[in-house]
Amino acid sequence: MGSAISSPMPSSGGRRKKGKRGAVDQEAVSANIFRTMKQMTGGPIKRRRSDDADREELEAIRAAAAEVEKKTVRVNEFITVNELAGILKVQATQIVSFAFKHLGLMVTINQRLDFDQIELIASEFGYNAVREEEYAASVEEAPADAPESLKSRPPVVTIMGHVDHGKTSLLDYIRKANVVAGEAGGITQHIGAYHVTTPSGKAVSFLDTPGHEAFTAMRARGAQVTDIVVLVVAADDSVMPQTIEAISHAKNAGVPMIVAINKIDLPAANAMKVKQKLLAHSVVLEEFGGQVLSSEISAKKGTNVNSLLDQILLQAEILDLKANPDRKATGSVVEAQLDAGKGPVATVLVDNGTLRVGDDFICGLFSGRVRALLDERGKQVKEAGPAVPVQVLGMSGVPMAGDQFIVVEDSTKAREIAQTRERLDREAKSRRTAKGAMSLEDFMAQAASGERRTLKLLIKADQGGPAEALADALAGLSSAEVAVEVIQRGVGAVTEGDILLAKAAGAIIVGFHVRPDNKARAAAEREGVDIRLYKIIYEAVADVRAALEGMLRPEEKEVVFGEAEVRETFKVSKIGMIAGCYVRSGVINRSGRVRVIRDGKEVYDGIIGSLRRFKDDVKEVKDGFECGIGVENFNDIKVGDMLEVYRKESIARTLGSDAPGA
Repeated sequence: MGSAISSPMPSSGGRRKKGKRGAVDQEAVSANIFRTMKQMTGGPIKRRRSDDADREELEAIRAAAAEVEKKTVRVNEFITVNELAGILKVQATQIVSFAFKHLGLMVTINQRLDFDQIELIASEFGYNAVREEEYAASVEEAPADAPESLKSRPPVVTIMGHVDHGKTSLLDYIRKANVVAGEAGGITQHIGAYHVTTPSGKAVSFLDTPGHEAFTAMRARGAQVTDIVVLVVAADDSVMPQTIEAISHAKNAGVPMIVAINKIDLPAANAMKVKQKLLAHSVVLEEFGGQVLSSEISAKKGTNVNSLLDQILLQAEILDLKANPDRKATGSVVEAQLDAGKGPVATVLVDNGTLRVGDDFICGLFSGRVRALLDERGKQVKEAGPAVPVQVLGMSGVPMAGDQFIVVEDSTKAREIAQTRERLDREAKSRRTAKGAMSLEDFMAQAASGERRTLKLLIKADQGGPAEALADALAGLSSAEVAVEVIQRGVGAVTEGDILLAKAAGAIIVGFHVRPDNKARAAAEREGVDIRLYKIIYEAVADVRAALEGMLRPEEKEVVFGEAEVRETFKVSKIGMIAGCYVRSGVINRSGRVRVIRDGKEVYDGIIGSLRRFKDDVKEVKDGFECGIGVENFNDIKVGDMLEVYRKESIARTLGSDAPGA
């Protein structure tokens, strides 16, 4: 132990005095800070002139650095317009206006922005946007795969199309299993991922996306992870709005398309009409000289379905799809949910590498270790290769659909990254919900700018896809006057924590295929938080639309009852001036308001104090008759004035075409 001591203990005679050599030299510290700041800013280090001059320049550098830091905002990519407005301390309407005028973007208050857009908007308002590197810092990218390590993989096929055009029926026939049962209203409300083997012995992975317009985001995400899009169009219904959206998603994703004209067995089927309608949307089929393959099928009877599968495999051969199965797996979350018995379960589509039981991983805000892998039928598998969808058990929480899934070597590093992401996510949520307290200045600025009334919602669903789709559908109901702000969306039952968050933010909880637990229900009653539960998305959208319409300021409409000309005036004691009038049109109603018009200009607006016919008080006088009218609190009536009697009516408004999502 003694050999480790670098210097002997001082004797009592040589002991240091307090406050001498141990004291901090503030001037020396300032000088060192000065030199360091000059080096950081790239400036030359000049010979010291004087302590005062150094201190002045040091203060100037500090002030400049503080100003730069003050104008720097740290943001995460894909924050909403409303969140960015809070960070920049401006009105959301200002960002919407700037984006439209200068960037050519039609954005809504809940629309997500990429970092390039955030950077441009921030610079317009005098801020420098810096990407939150802590969030971006994640797993180190693996080196590119060597060409000799790549092997052929199955194609990932997304089935798209309008609602009720037969997408699920087609997949049902291909899988030889009923996937329709259990869907409320017969509508697919979750993305399904299925791995099947075709009659030729080759494998294909299918993604089944819902067709209702509320699932636009889910269809877009499906197109981003797919290799081939099969566009299902009903022969008896032709091209519909969701068909056009699916075409757009496929083109934007840059993936080839195969058209399946379904229901050709129906008497009203007209395949040629469908093909001609597709031409109008730049989908040129092969028989018309284009490159888009097509098949006329009947998903119900199985007519030409094998021909469609052959076209899919042919297209896959042309694409020459390859991946490296001998590396750590990466993939995308297609769907996620909280299972009562299994805990958090995510359906992951592996895009490269091989996923095995026991692998450590990072996925969105969560990390974990693979406890089990299940196929779409619930059977355990040991591994999943490229382009194979598989259910993953062992996550620390429920990720959102679309999150990236990465297998890592170091489980400790994965947990650190997940904790950092969770912290940043909590900070973002606190920024969104810390609006309960409002200063007088904020209130005055909001009133002066005519800021939209906002309905805040907290959405919980049984799976991540429907939660995202419902959030986007409800946000689409926003108009110029009223808006929907989704403060949080999540997976699982409504909890007591959700109640407290909704209470703090002044939000309503929307549950989709979930229910509150006992503690949450008691907390909701105690805190006065409204919980709305739904099983079909149409009902949720309809109810929120009705709530927004109730927040619209009613339209004030003026109804004119009648008009009377003043021909004589009489002064009556204790009453005031009475106008002897002739009713020229309509009816003079005692309950209406009266407007005094002189020389074409309004000189007074008030209420009728008295209405008489001869000496009798009456409720109304019709046109062609004479009467006496007393205007309350106004005695300056003159002969020749016109008295216009009217009433203001408040008419309830509807969102109608004003709402983007209508």
